[in-house]
Order: sequence, then structure tokens, then C-alpha cells
Amino acid sequence: MKLAIAAIALATTTAFTAPGVFVSRSAAVSPINNAAFGLSSPRVMNTQLDMAATQTPHGGTLVDLMLKTDEEKEAAIAKCTTELQLTPRQLCDTELIMNGAFSPITSFMDEATYNHVVENMELPDGTIFGLPVVFDTDSEDLQPGMTVLLKDGDRDIATIEFTDKFLPNKPLECKKCYGTSELEHPGALMVATERGKYYMGGKITGLNLPVRDFVCATPAEVRESLPADVDVVAFQCRNPVHRAHYELFTRALDAPEVGEGGVVLVHPTCGPTQADDIPGVVRYKTYEVLKEETANPRTSWAYLPYSMHMAGPREAIQHMMIRKNYGCTHFIIGRDMAGSKSSVTGEDYYGAYEAQDTAKANAEKLGVTPVPSLNLVYTEEEGFVTADEAEERNLSKRNLSGTKFRKMLRGGEDIPEWFAFKSVVDVLRENV
Repeated sequence: MKLAIAAIALATTTAFTAPGVFVSRSAAVSPINNAAFGLSSPRVMNTQLDMAATQTPHGGTLVDLMLKTDEEKEAAIAKCTTELQLTPRQLCDTELIMNGAFSPITSFMDEATYNHVVENMELPDGTIFGLPVVFDTDSEDLQPGMTVLLKDGDRDIATIEFTDKFLPNKPLECKKCYGTSELEHPGALMVATERGKYYMGGKITGLNLPVRDFVCATPAEVRESLPADVDVVAFQCRNPVHRAHYELFTRALDAPEVGEGGVVLVHPTCGPTQADDIPGVVRYKTYEVLKEETANPRTSWAYLPYSMHMAGPREAIQHMMIRKNYGCTHFIIGRDMAGSKSSVTGEDYYGAYEAQDTAKANAEKLGVTPVPSLNLVYTEEEGFVTADEAEERNLSKRNLSGTKFRKMLRGGEDIPEWFAFKSVVDVLRENV
């Protein structure tokens, strides 16, 4: 379980949109006092008339592949010749195709699309796209032309009409997408050992969204909940939110890139991630208690059924694209966003600012403005300040390592309130 120390520089990013759609405003916002912790023919939606959030979806339209009536669903199921149980990662990807989070795509990628994304970080039409979205299988029986019912337990999720089947070049995929083909990288290990031998392209028709222990609002639903005509700053995380995280995303509203009246969308991923991360259901419980405790009117919360790749810079692009589809105009991106370490040497696979640099270089194509995160530390004299300020003023910094925090958590020791919210600590003690 990875837990940030007080001297933290958080990694996060996401968004998507056609070039030139978004124009950032740079008016300063009123300071917030936080010192006291205080993308066939998919259904589309008119982004200006039907949504509260006015950010243009990636590719121009928000995909909606969900059938609306029982009659439509029964007709779709009747075309299927067999059924398959989805893996947890496949379930997340299917949901994000169905609900439009992966707009503009409407299917699992065929070989040509897969190769183009791997090699160029864009769809064949030139639309930027961070990582390939693939349907993997070891089955020799599944063949192009088949229509299959995809299930999660007893629940019918979608139908897929397979269009092709191919042997992917997995080492090349890993090298291009993760920067390495070493199995010490968790993403490369996943591709090599979890994914099946074949990838298959296939058009998705949505039947029912998964039933989870936590509700994952669709892009359309999140957009309806966000205010119109203000900047929406996305904060991505995959761990419980501690004090430094909270300070980071609330202070992001003061950034010069963010216009007056902006709001934060805290949008944690609750799907599969690294083996040593806290389970998604537990993370969700910590977010719910924190949402209630802070009750910040400029902060909205929603949950993303996305499976992490730990792909660093390329995953930063993926996250920005997704959050753009949820209506966000800005994305907080910190040091080593979606980064990972070698399971053998412990060395980082990416430079501290690689994700930030990649995000900045592709911001115009994405139509999302990256907001660099502050490198915050806690000091005895002034609470949370930037590391530079603490150094310049010779302030007394307080640090608590992840290892020490976990030991204190297991031992029932009191956790300093400057480090973690008591409500979050209580949930972790009960569930981890």
C-alpha cells in the first residue's frame, strides 16, 4: 500500500478534446483558506445544449452506446451465439467504451487502430489517444464475425461483434506505451502475464452498466452536475486522500491557469491497479467520509471505473482525455504522474517531470490545460507551504514516511492530524 509522505508532489492528469476548442482563462481566483486543513453511429449528445459542463468531448461528440429499452436489449442478446465472463480490467474498459469516457472510440481496437495508437499515440484519423484499448483472449474458438454476450456474473453488460483477431507485438506495445518491456514494470507484467494471447477488435453495444459497491457516474451524468462556463479542474488519484493531497487540489484553484470561479472534480480511479495498492472499495469508503467531513462547495466527487497501467507520460495523456469527456477543462498533474518503480531495483521508470512535460506538449491537441501540482511540505510554523518557501524561510518541516505510517496504523498509534484525516484513518484501520 503506497501512501504519500507529507513532503509530497502528487501525480495526476486527464482530458481530451479537438485542437483549438478550449481557451484557458488566467484570471486569478480569490484565495482559499486551507491553512487549517480547512469518442457505426453512436448516439451523441449536443455538448452545448444538453450538458451543464460545456467542455467539448474528445473527438467532438460524447459517445453513448447504451440501449434504452428492454426490447432493444432482448433483440441484441438474441444475436449472440455464446457468452463470456469479463475480467475486472475488461469490465472497466467495456464500461468506459459504453458510457463515452473513451470517446471517440465505439469498439475495442482492431489491429490497425491498435498498431497506430501503440506507435503514434493517436487514432488513425490523427486524434490523440494515450494507450490502446484492447479485448484480450486465449480462446481459439472466438472468431471474427461472431457476436458474443459479455457478462459480469449473472448481469448482461454488453454485446460485442468481433471484427478481427490478431497476435499483438507485446514487447513493442510495452516498449512504446510503458517505455520498457521489462517485467519489473507492473504494466509490462500485466500485458505479458494477465492478458491473453490474442487481441480482438469488436463493436460494443451496451446493455447494462455494472453494479458496483460504489456508483460510477457516467460522463453525461457528471457533466450535468458541474457548473457551466467555469473551469473544471480534475484531480486524479488511486490512493486515499490525505492532508497534503487535499491542500494540493484545493490550492490548484488559485493557480494562474485557472479562471475565476473554477471548481475541482476529485475523480479517483477505483478499478484494478498495482498489487500493493489499497482495494478500490476501501478507497471509495475513505473518499466518502472525507467528502462528508470537508463539505467543500467548490469540490465535486465522482468515481472512475478505470484500470491503472502505471504508464507514466502516456497514461497522463489517457487520464486527461478521459477527464475531458467528463467535462473537465484542466488537469492537475504532479511529479511522476502514474509512475512506477522496478520491482527488482526500486528505481523509478520515469523522470519526475516526464508526465508534466508530455502533458504540456500535447495540451493543445487534447484541449485540456495541465495544472502543475505544488510541491507541498508541512511545517510546524506555517502548516502547509511549498518546499521552496520552507527552504527559503528555514521552516521546520515534519515528515512521515509511508512505512512509518503503515506501522503506526497497524499498531493502533495515533496518526498526526497534519498528515491524515481522522475519518480516513478510521476507515483504513477497519478495512486494511
